[in-house]
Amino acid sequence: MDDFANIGAKKFVGAFDPANWSELVAELPQHRPGFRLFGWSQLAVLTGPGSPPHAIASALLAATAIPVRATLFDKSAGNNWPLGWHQDRTVAVKKRVVTPGYGPWSIKGGVAHVEPPFAVIEAMVTLRLHLDPVDTDNAPLRIAPGSHRLGKLLEADYVATVANCGEQICTAEAGDIWAYSTAILHASAAAKVLRRRRVVQIDYAAAPLAEPVQWAGVYDD
Repeated sequence: MDDFANIGAKKFVGAFDPANWSELVAELPQHRPGFRLFGWSQLAVLTGPGSPPHAIASALLAATAIPVRATLFDKSAGNNWPLGWHQDRTVAVKKRVVTPGYGPWSIKGGVAHVEPPFAVIEAMVTLRLHLDPVDTDNAPLRIAPGSHRLGKLLEADYVATVANCGEQICTAEAGDIWAYSTAILHASAAAKVLRRRRVVQIDYAAAPLAEPVQWAGVYDD
C-alpha cells in the first residue's frame, strides 16, 4: 500500500459487483444530488465485515474499519453540479454534544455533523464505488496527489497546493473502487457529456470518536 501512503489514492479494478447495489439504489430518490444511505438492512452486508469495500478499507487503515457514513451521488442531466477543490472536514454523528476540539456543528440531511480535530479526518479513508462508468468527460474525481500529507489547508492555499502537487483524474469502470485518504484535496467538474454517473461513497474510520461524541454510522448494530 506504499502508493496509497504517498499519493493518497488507489484504484481497485473490478472490486465489487454493482448489481448487488441495484435493488437498494432503485428505491432511492432519483433527483437529488446526494442522498445519505442509512438503516437499510442490506448495508450491513454491503459495507460491513466480509464485504469488498470493508476489506479494502481495513487493509488501508491497518485496522478493522468502521463504516461511518455512506452517500449516493447520482449525477445526471438533471443533477450536473461542479464541486471545487476542498478537503472533507465534517463527520456525521449521532447527536450534538459539546466537546472540546469539536466544532462548528451543523445539520445535513437531518443528521448532526461536526468538524472534529483534523487528526480524525487524517485517520479515515473514503471509498467511491462506481455503479456506472466514469470517463474524462463524465465528471471524474480529481485529486491533488500527496496533499493528504499537508494537514489542514487554508482555502486560500488550495490553488497553489494543486499547482505544486499536480492533478490526477480518477476515471473508472462500473465495479471499480477508488479509495482515497479523506484528508486529500479533491474536486469534481460538471459533466461535459450528460450520462448518468452514480457513485456510492463510504467513509471508514478505525477508531471511535472522543467520548461522548459517537459516529452516526451506516447501519444499526
